[in-house]
Amino acid sequence: MSISRRDVLARIAAAAMAGPVGLEAAQHVHEAAAADVAASGGVYTPKALTQHEFDTLKTLCEIIVPNASKGGAAEFIDLLSSQNPEMAAIYTGGIAWLDEEMKRQYHADFLAASAERKTEMLDKIAYRKNEMPEIAPGIKFFAWLRRMTVDAYYTSAAGIKEVGYMGNRGMKEFKVPQEAIDYAVKRSPFA
Repeated sequence: MSISRRDVLARIAAAAMAGPVGLEAAQHVHEAAAADVAASGGVYTPKALTQHEFDTLKTLCEIIVPNASKGGAAEFIDLLSSQNPEMAAIYTGGIAWLDEEMKRQYHADFLAASAERKTEMLDKIAYRKNEMPEIAPGIKFFAWLRRMTVDAYYTSAAGIKEVGYMGNRGMKEFKVPQEAIDYAVKRSPFA
């Protein structure tokens, strides 16, 4: 029995709704996004979002994880969203909320606002401690976006390289870094 790429992506998107995306599953999504970019001449065409929503998503991903676009974070999120209507609704609804709130407070949507205004808004919705009824939807959206951006970037080749992951390999000897030992000893009740 053969499983189509679409079925694989739909299953990964459904799993992402429940929690973090595993590395193997994420690799399928990154490969599918790269194939779409290659097939369209080097430019990703959004599948679930409008171009404005995708550009906003890309900007938000870059703010959350600098260089997230090198790992294709926005493409990863859009591709998964195209396979799951509930996930797509989170992003389309969240971006619409963000644009409307930006217009209400600063008279410009998120993309058109100054860097200072973007930061002000994101500082409000980045922390649950700021929760008030009028910004609660933004806080929920940003928490979801932050998790998915980190999942997307740190499962990409660029993110894996950034953290220096070398894969599962045998080691001749394991050495604990001295700063880790010093930290543990300092925190120990027996020191």
